[in-house]
Amino acid sequence: MTEEAKVHRSGFACFVGRPNAGKSTLMNALVGEKVAIMSSRPQTTRRAIRGIVNREDAQLVVVDTPGLHRPRTLLGERLNDLVRETFAEVDVIGFCLPADEKIGPGDKWIARELSEARAPVVAIVTKVDKVPRDRVAEHLLEVTQLGEWADIVPVSSVKDIQVDVLTDVLVSRLPEGPPLYPEGEVTDEPEDVMIAELIREAALEGVRDELPHSLAVVVEELIEPGAETSTRDVLEIRAHVFVERDSQKGIVIGRAGSRLKEVGATSRQGIERLLGRKVYLDLHVKVAKEWQRDPKQLGRLGF
Repeated sequence: MTEEAKVHRSGFACFVGRPNAGKSTLMNALVGEKVAIMSSRPQTTRRAIRGIVNREDAQLVVVDTPGLHRPRTLLGERLNDLVRETFAEVDVIGFCLPADEKIGPGDKWIARELSEARAPVVAIVTKVDKVPRDRVAEHLLEVTQLGEWADIVPVSSVKDIQVDVLTDVLVSRLPEGPPLYPEGEVTDEPEDVMIAELIREAALEGVRDELPHSLAVVVEELIEPGAETSTRDVLEIRAHVFVERDSQKGIVIGRAGSRLKEVGATSRQGIERLLGRKVYLDLHVKVAKEWQRDPKQLGRLGF
């Protein structure tokens, strides 16, 4: 084996882009497992979620970030700050631009932000399976004219088009070094955070357009069977779904509690797959008025 073949690279990449650009789906595709929640609704991601890609020659830690946007609330400002803090610390940045949408003012604004970045920026044209080839070619040309990029890679996470090529491109930009996480790990997210995210993902499906930004989930308790407060022979999870107004509470609960039961059943399946065990999920919906604009409530909800 040559010395060159023995080189091992490790480091961090982050995906940035406007809301609903396919960042979370792409990270899950690279990792090979679901570590970030996905929704067709913009601004689903609210945390810097880390997914770990393990290869013989490299360990790539991908950080999925909230969509950069012009903020209208204190939460929006904090999410943008989180994105900027993240791309200031990584080794390479992936700028996601969906092929099925025209490049707009939001993309140009992010491109200007990234022009000041220390790390190299790879432009990633996502969702190429959704448009004809000639439209992909047009989009690639538009992306070329948008800024200076270390590379441009068209991909489809859903159809697994060029995901391996993108991984190679990102890995090539990492410094040499040993693995940063134990072999086999796919994320460093705490269990309670991933559980809360699965509940929020289920709650986001089938609700009105204004609701996603108002939803927050906090896991209050994880009670092991046999614990002093345990009432069941499986893991008990007690969680609160927070909304901003009483009218939103009714939407989440649904007629005679039907909507909340559906959210509980769907999220419980995901949680059991995540933990590899049976759970009992106890969900309650609470109103935290205007929490997106209240510094104290944002802190209490983990922002």
